Amino acid sequence: MSATPQKKRASRRMLAAAAGLATVGALVAAMPAGAQDRGHGHGHGQGHGHKPRTVDVQLLSFNDLHGNLEPPAGSAGNVSEKQPDGTVKAIPAGGVEYLATSLRTARKGNPYSVTAAGGDMVGASPLLSGLFHDEPTIEALNKLDLDVTAVGNHEFDEGAKELARLQNGGCHPVEGCYEKGKKFRGADFPYLAANVTKEKTGKPLLKPYTVWKKNGVKIGFIGVTLEGTPDIVTAEGVKGLKFHDEVETINKYARELDRKGVKSIVALIHEGGAPASTAYNYDCDSPGAGDGISGPVVDIAKGITPKVDALVTGHTHQAYVCTIPDPSGKPRMVTSASSFGKLYTDTTLTYDRRTKDIVRTSVKSANHVVTRDQPKAPDMTRLIDRWNKLAAPVANAPQGYISADINGRGSTAPEKPLGNVIADAQLEGLAPADKGGAEVAFMNPGGIRADLVYKASGGEGDGVVTYGEAFTVQPFTNMMNVVDLTGAQLITALQQQVSGSNEASPKILQVSEGLTYTLDLTKTGADRVVADTIELNGEAIDPARSYRVAMNEFLAGGGDGFPVLGQGTNKLVGPSDLDLFNAYLAAHSTADAPLAPPATGRITVVQ
Repeated sequence: MSATPQKKRASRRMLAAAAGLATVGALVAAMPAGAQDRGHGHGHGQGHGHKPRTVDVQLLSFNDLHGNLEPPAGSAGNVSEKQPDGTVKAIPAGGVEYLATSLRTARKGNPYSVTAAGGDMVGASPLLSGLFHDEPTIEALNKLDLDVTAVGNHEFDEGAKELARLQNGGCHPVEGCYEKGKKFRGADFPYLAANVTKEKTGKPLLKPYTVWKKNGVKIGFIGVTLEGTPDIVTAEGVKGLKFHDEVETINKYARELDRKGVKSIVALIHEGGAPASTAYNYDCDSPGAGDGISGPVVDIAKGITPKVDALVTGHTHQAYVCTIPDPSGKPRMVTSASSFGKLYTDTTLTYDRRTKDIVRTSVKSANHVVTRDQPKAPDMTRLIDRWNKLAAPVANAPQGYISADINGRGSTAPEKPLGNVIADAQLEGLAPADKGGAEVAFMNPGGIRADLVYKASGGEGDGVVTYGEAFTVQPFTNMMNVVDLTGAQLITALQQQVSGSNEASPKILQVSEGLTYTLDLTKTGADRVVADTIELNGEAIDPARSYRVAMNEFLAGGGDGFPVLGQGTNKLVGPSDLDLFNAYLAAHSTADAPLAPPATGRITVVQ
């Protein structure tokens, strides 16, 4: 890998979305090579020389891999498992070496097996994949025999052209081919985006659906991303594209599939919900008060035509296997397998050859842990080793030192220790008058992709933060902005964390030192931010005064449901968020005096 600063910067900037996207021509291949030849099927009833009336189709699914080829480090790499005595145990999980073994083991004895995904296979990826525009992840998914996936919002981080390249192959337009004599061949599986059209023509960007076929068994897959994708992706990434209602789109194409004689249909939806428990083996259909699932997927599921037999979902990084009634009142399976390849879902779809439909009452589903105590898939180990060698000159450079884990992605609290470090790094780097004169900094929680983990990931030694580890925390490499906002706009921004498009699923900004307020979760909407408690350096925010506010370019564009942050004036563009983060680690830590996890308390939470 060429390591010139310009190329590294380009690589980092471009990394976030490399997603295998499907152009219409490439989407025809709904099955990986050889999938047609996996045997002769489980049958039900007496065949007497004829094919049995029903056959069990195994649907294996996962979602939100985000280029995590190696096992995710720290608490972000755990899944919660409810024990028989009611306690919850954390189990280390994930890594494609183990995911490959899990899926291959699950397929044994199931000749009718199809593997599907719910989007965000790539984007916001660790350096091992992100440095190479996620080509390593597409290669790994090809080896996993992924049959089909929906696009997720992160598939659009680098725009439609780059996604088409990852579907169809070809070397990167700026950086070329990464390995001498090897041309990137693209994804073997189709990316589906039924609800994304081109603004100019109104035509679908990608094929909306595909049909998996074997021995007369036909199952249609319709793929959509959340309609709100433009709110959570940079404007450049979705330029020229229009995103449509998930329910209307799925119903439209379900009718089309039905007319073509495809009666068995699965929807792949990059939108999800939140179960009442984080344990992957929680009974989502428990009848108790407060049990079950909430969030956008509930209304989506209730609106999708009964022609659709099962929903594979994603986006919220949660684990659930629930039934939600369809519009006719019949229960229908809705699943999600956490994130980062830590779980996979195994669903049995009983296909009736006579009706060509799924026997809905026979559908069974369960999530399974991708444990790290099983054998590694040797082909995945070779893939990881190959790309790690190319990444090593960049990835292994030390950036700083920490005395213990500093949790970001793995923290469930509104205020995350790593969020404080990142916001403080942004404020410190942009506070000087010639750098923007920032007085406060905001960081979006979704931009924190991992924890800083004390335990060594390679040969660097415990407590050493490498460039690769810092990159995994902040992989988007967003450029920083400093803008003028009034005190009234600052107050509105904090209220938008828990109101408007963020009311159902709050997005709590990470704030720099000096900004304090109370978050009262017993209230509703904007009132959850107690306005008269908001202070900067001990003084109440003055609604009429102008403040200099630092944030990444995504937030400064009004992203993540913060339209008021897009109203800033007198913008100054600074270094990237990753550069500021690494500079802060270098300035505030040495081997003898490592950085300790910061105290929290900027946000007082009332529950």
